[in-house]
Amino acid sequence: MDITPEKSIWYFFVKGDINAFSTLFKGYYPILYNYGLKISGNTSLTEDCLQDFFVYLYDNRQNLGEVNNVRSYLFVSFRRSILKKLKRERMFTDYDELMGNISKFEFSVEEITIRQELTSLKRTVLAGLLNSLSIREKEAVYLKYYSDLKTDQISAVMGISYQSVLNTLQKAFLKLRKASESEAIMDMLKG
Repeated sequence: MDITPEKSIWYFFVKGDINAFSTLFKGYYPILYNYGLKISGNTSLTEDCLQDFFVYLYDNRQNLGEVNNVRSYLFVSFRRSILKKLKRERMFTDYDELMGNISKFEFSVEEITIRQELTSLKRTVLAGLLNSLSIREKEAVYLKYYSDLKTDQISAVMGISYQSVLNTLQKAFLKLRKASESEAIMDMLKG
């Protein structure tokens, strides 16, 4: 049995250890907040939902049991929680309509700076290229490269099949490759 530090913290959290809960909260709050903000586009809604999410986890910890991958579990659960809250707030009844209205899922220049040492112009171009992707493609790229989730974890978070994740990422990269092949962009990225 493979006991990772993450699983160990989860085990102690479920048993009621406040330090384990604090470790989970401090470790995952920032990345879940950034992800939630991408989905909602609303800082106060994201903060409220994330606070409620962690309170729910703590209050229901005894019913949670063992989790194979804590990171993936938290992303899946929080995504479900924020979409439910958005659905209530916006009074949408159709999931596709709700997902279609999540228009704030965009990459910021700062996020790209964290991962790449690029000039300001290059960051702006890259952000523009990433933002030209569909919402589903942006979410898959974000989860893969900015949240370090594996394909099976992305599948669980987004609620789509493993193959759909692969197809979505492939489509995104084809679009990015095609857009980056334009002569002006190539010159900018080289220089």
